[in-house]
Amino acid sequence: MASPETVVGELGASVGRSVTIRGWVEHVRVHGRVAFVVVRDGTGLVQGVLLRKQLAPEAWEVGCGLTHESCVAVTGSVQEDARSPGGYELLVEDVRLLGSSVDFPIQPKEHGVEFLLDYRHLWLRSSTQRAGLRIRAEVEKGIHDFLYERDFVRIDTPILTGAIGESAGTLFETDYFGDRAFLAQTGQLYVEAACPAFRKVYCFGPTFRAEKSKTRRHLTEFWMLEPEVAFADSEDNMRLQEELVVYLVRRTLERCAGELEVLGRDLSALERIQAPFPRVSYTEAVEIVRAAGSDTRWGADLGGADETRIAEHFDRPVFVYNYPKGAKAFYMKENPDDPRTVLCNDLIAPEGYGEIIGGSQREDDLDRLTARIDEEELPAEAYGWYLDLRRYGTFPHSGFGLGIERFTAWMTGRPHIRELIPFPRLMNRLTP
Repeated sequence: MASPETVVGELGASVGRSVTIRGWVEHVRVHGRVAFVVVRDGTGLVQGVLLRKQLAPEAWEVGCGLTHESCVAVTGSVQEDARSPGGYELLVEDVRLLGSSVDFPIQPKEHGVEFLLDYRHLWLRSSTQRAGLRIRAEVEKGIHDFLYERDFVRIDTPILTGAIGESAGTLFETDYFGDRAFLAQTGQLYVEAACPAFRKVYCFGPTFRAEKSKTRRHLTEFWMLEPEVAFADSEDNMRLQEELVVYLVRRTLERCAGELEVLGRDLSALERIQAPFPRVSYTEAVEIVRAAGSDTRWGADLGGADETRIAEHFDRPVFVYNYPKGAKAFYMKENPDDPRTVLCNDLIAPEGYGEIIGGSQREDDLDRLTARIDEEELPAEAYGWYLDLRRYGTFPHSGFGLGIERFTAWMTGRPHIRELIPFPRLMNRLTP
């Protein structure tokens, strides 16, 4: 009778029984008449112990000849062993080769980043990449759970659009049956339209920025969460961001401790993340960075180096709020207490990761919004529908965008956000 198949993550229920695990070979060591094979099946790692005297000659030969990333079916009796990965090992009874792996390109030595990105389709299998992407998946699931529990409705927004959400200089343009179209920089304008239907909405999906940047914080294609809430002002908006970040950090610490350990993350840096987050006005932020040696003057946006200088003063994320109107997008609401500024915020992460959330109260006054569109020299015809939202039942509302890769890079402590997306798109990289 054939042994039942199971997965590594469920071995605890099969102690003392013979089972079959299918997966890929991570390591093989042969010591005379004993061999050890570590197999990964996507749910965990297990070590198989091969004793030559207990195996058929052909099974011993297959086991000793396995190479890195060969696909195998290993049958054996499950034994508890605290020294083995996951706390269990298999006393192997049979080994079958399902798919050979000859001269696997990524060897256990130092490789350059460009080499690893060329083989990204294989690099995904490494322990650090698996850990980072599993945490990303937990962050994404946590986002949906957090918003679902608060009665948000998900709205899927278009990727092809005629409306510019951020800056005209960072658009990917394409021909759309003779018309100009762009890959969406944001879904925000569309979730704003859904607010009067559902009050609390969000979109979640890929966004595109044609920024000619090679920094560790930028991708040309990345994923964003963008909630929008009717009757929420800028203070409500920052409070929601704060609650979400604290929730995601706590959830990841609870559910991904093993992955964080693989990545060598300093857990104390995450354990400090609790509300309330400190808040400094843009004007105060300029004073902080100038005192630290920056030449940034009032009116300019804060760059990455400025964000790092600000973050150094705090042990948790910090809100910088109410930036100058000229430094921010056209849809942000004018600050009634200082018309030079808009009601917005950036949430800056510690440890040099920069802005992880950008949000604002939206301009709900038709005349002011029309004037801003004109000032930015945006094509008025593309925003007729957006202006209708102010013509027919305008209302105060706020929202924000959270970039999944940058947020997860901070959470995991990885040096570059390209490791936190399965297949990164960079200025100089379109494959694999």
